[in-house]
Amino acid sequence: MSASRTLILCWLGLALLSVASVQLGNAGATLLMASAVLLAVLGKAWLITDGFMEMRHAPRLWRGLLLAWPLAMAAGVLLALQFSS
Repeated sequence: MSASRTLILCWLGLALLSVASVQLGNAGATLLMASAVLLAVLGKAWLITDGFMEMRHAPRLWRGLLLAWPLAMAAGVLLALQFSS
């Protein structure tokens, strides 16, 4: 697959995930909905890391760090939501 086609597909995926996260955010303020929004955010982080930044073939350490950061932030948000209620 050519690079421009990959970028277009990544852009479309990011747009769809953005719309999905907005729709899920408007659906209600429950822990389940927050989890669904965070899953969409993690999908976007993966698309940005592997698609736009082209880290698919990077050393495992760098790719792992870039993918672990959004996961750690999502876990922190979920923990904060869990303990706040």
